[in-house]
Amino acid sequence: MTWGLGEGVYEVFARKNRGEPLRHIGYIDAPGDELARVYAWKTYDEENWFEMCVVPRRAVIPVNRLEGPWARNLPEGTE
Repeated sequence: MTWGLGEGVYEVFARKNRGEPLRHIGYIDAPGDELARVYAWKTYDEENWFEMCVVPRRAVIPVNRLEGPWARNLPEGTE
């Protein structure tokens, strides 16, 4: 999903310790993947994260809900 001046929305996931599940900690807006990595690290650096990753919101495909923020990511022909 692109907003404004070509910025995309990225969901941010992280884990504090090895073996813990990744959990959603927020989102950031960035013009590309590389800056999304930097923005996420700088925005959510209050914790000592073991691992952090960003996922473009456009890559999230809903499974059981046809409405909500990811509804526009449904494959063509999905009702």
